[in-house]
Amino acid sequence: QVQFVESGGGLVQPGGSLRFSCAASGFTLNIYIVSWYRQTQGKERELVATVTRAGWRINYADSVKGRFTIYRDNAKNTVYLQMNSLKPEDTAVYYCNTNPPGDIAWGQGTQVTVSS
Repeated sequence: QVQFVESGGGLVQPGGSLRFSCAASGFTLNIYIVSWYRQTQGKERELVATVTRAGWRINYADSVKGRFTIYRDNAKNTVYLQMNSLKPEDTAVYYCNTNPPGDIAWGQGTQVTVSS
């Protein structure tokens, strides 16, 4: 089945860290620009971070700059999101997908809750 499989979420205290993984299932990831997105209930999905095909160019939303790092390992067909200094406002379901999305179905996402 062609899909993204996200993992790594959980409950973390403010200031804590998590690393998400996004594995490509049924297709080769290295031909795509890939982004992490997040969504909270009642809000539109927002773009968090983007990495180009070879990983040379990276962009972040202003809200996560300096705290989040996106990187990819094309040999493992996987993209990662390292999240440090987490804040309660980072609480959301995180998804990965191509940028722009459309070629590959959205996965189930992975939930992170930042709370003391």
